[in-house]
Amino acid sequence: MGRKIPITPEQEALPISKYYHREPAPIPAEKLALLAKGPCDPGCALDIHHRNDLFLSGYLPVETGYCVLEDGTGFVANHTAMPGVTAEMFDWWFAWHGCGPLRYTIWDPEDHTGAVSLNYGQARCAALSMKERYWGTTHIIREDIGMGADELFASFREPRELGYEQDKIGTDACSTIVCANSGTTRSAQMSVVMTHFLRSVPGGSELRTRFWMGWHIISGKARRMLPEGAALPIEVPRALVYHNAKEFTNLAAILPQVYAEERDRF
Repeated sequence: MGRKIPITPEQEALPISKYYHREPAPIPAEKLALLAKGPCDPGCALDIHHRNDLFLSGYLPVETGYCVLEDGTGFVANHTAMPGVTAEMFDWWFAWHGCGPLRYTIWDPEDHTGAVSLNYGQARCAALSMKERYWGTTHIIREDIGMGADELFASFREPRELGYEQDKIGTDACSTIVCANSGTTRSAQMSVVMTHFLRSVPGGSELRTRFWMGWHIISGKARRMLPEGAALPIEVPRALVYHNAKEFTNLAAILPQVYAEERDRF
């Protein structure tokens, strides 16, 4: 187990501090073995322009993997089994975790310093659904995705705004999508389109995450944000896939209990 992010005495006093002290759930050995083989074939990666292929039944050629594409942008995919997790829990988590100290840190106590919603009132508005509490909000995030501590942002959007076929959400194809334009606050070269695509399975859910690095979606259209001729080093998507596997393995382990205890504490 790695060194954990330091927390304050005030955070120690919170009921959720027990999740901070719990040993993080380990990444499954079979996933680590797959990632250890190196980058996936870029030709098998999901093209950002075909992102609605996530709604197809079954699985895509790369459900867990990473690579740098021919155009220099990065691709990351990660599949996470989430037993006992529902769409309501998942949407709740993204509305809730930016609204109080320690909430983001318990997700990954070794790498997540914190996250703050810039739209706190919206997240706490009981008249809104859980989705509506984070749609249109921005979180400022401090974490280490494997390349040193950094400040990032995630601007969460209604799925249709990022070009997804929203009428298919809430069906057997997809129970919810959490998506955002995101990246580091210091460099446009680290613009990222983030998608967490949740699908119900017997006993819970499966999460199919995709990151397209070097992209943003503007007015529903994918736009490459890297300078002409630039390419990301392979270390960037590699670091992100390992970090994402780590944080979501742990979230899958704690979310049902955190939700049961904290669902009404915004």
